[in-house]
Amino acid sequence: MSALRRLGQALLAPVLAIVVALIISALVMLAIGVNPGDALRVMVDFGETPTQQITALVVILNRAIPLFLAGLAVAIAFRMGLFNIGVEGQYRMATVLAAGVGAAVNLPAPLHVTLIVVVAVAVGALWAAIVAVLKVTRGVSEVISSIMLNFIALGTASYLLTGPLRGSAPGKSIITTKDIAESGAMPSLNGLFDLLGLANPPRQLYGFLVVAIVVGVLVAVLLQRTRFGYDLRATGLSPSAATASGVDARGMVVKTMLLSGVVAGLIGLPDLLGRDLNYGTEFTSGLGFLGIAVALLGRNSPVGIAFGALLFAFLDRASVPLQIEQIPSSVVTIIQGTIVLAVVIANEVARRLTRRSAESGTTAAPAPPPPDDGSPTGAGPAVGAVPGGSKEAGR
Repeated sequence: MSALRRLGQALLAPVLAIVVALIISALVMLAIGVNPGDALRVMVDFGETPTQQITALVVILNRAIPLFLAGLAVAIAFRMGLFNIGVEGQYRMATVLAAGVGAAVNLPAPLHVTLIVVVAVAVGALWAAIVAVLKVTRGVSEVISSIMLNFIALGTASYLLTGPLRGSAPGKSIITTKDIAESGAMPSLNGLFDLLGLANPPRQLYGFLVVAIVVGVLVAVLLQRTRFGYDLRATGLSPSAATASGVDARGMVVKTMLLSGVVAGLIGLPDLLGRDLNYGTEFTSGLGFLGIAVALLGRNSPVGIAFGALLFAFLDRASVPLQIEQIPSSVVTIIQGTIVLAVVIANEVARRLTRRSAESGTTAAPAPPPPDDGSPTGAGPAVGAVPGGSKEAGR
């Protein structure tokens, strides 16, 4: 298969999903009395001055960073055939404990930031490990256990925030942990705008952008260029076949969930270290669930997930301008919801088209010559018609 054809098949599902979602969203907007053209004009308006335009870009990038990490965490499990719905609870637990530890110590800047990151990834991995252990030892579905652990995580985080880790004064409407010292803040990347001769916006571009890029590259290499990634994908396709090939399928479940939890632990750190320096009742929520949509849109590819995160970040930023123009911000929710629905359908359509193309190629292949031992022709499968071959091609 040519590189151009592979690219076309990879882009078919997400592009089709976005087009269908825009059409459905336009129809819904017309039904509720909103002009789709006006809504689109407001959404793509980044301002008139260079400072306003750069500021809008920074807002999108800052929002895209945690969405990208959430999509990666979900995609790692997806590659294994696991549905890690518990990313929401994993990053919430990781963030509240990282904020508590970060506020309790005062170290030199590099060590302080490193300690916070280590605590976050350790807690995320530990919370994900519970799901993995329940699955391999008791056969508990990761969907059920991760959903239940989300509720436990939210309740535990609320207890820690209002109890042992509370830093805000009694009577405050917004409850937060103690503030992390400046040595624990991640430096911003606004100096890049000066180097590029662009307007320096009032908002800070999160320095965690660099960490997210590095994590994305490492995950891509790990999944595509290493034996671990091969074993992970093979186990996801067929655990029994992978076991027969010498792969520890149960061990791969644990390792995959741990890796997914490590990435999930990073999700809350961009906002924690780049903006708030504390965890509170108004801390960003719902990123774990949005990560599922971003991973689906990106076809579980780090590059695709990056574009999906940017799209969802763009839509999130548009909610405020829409409200200013007296257009319901629910328009953004409608578009995001239809994208999630459309991408599931588009992925299935693309998978079936790819499988049909692969089966057509197998059918058109010349039949092997009759065997010399006198057995009847066609008694066994044709060369290349290995069980599960079409499934592999569909992937």
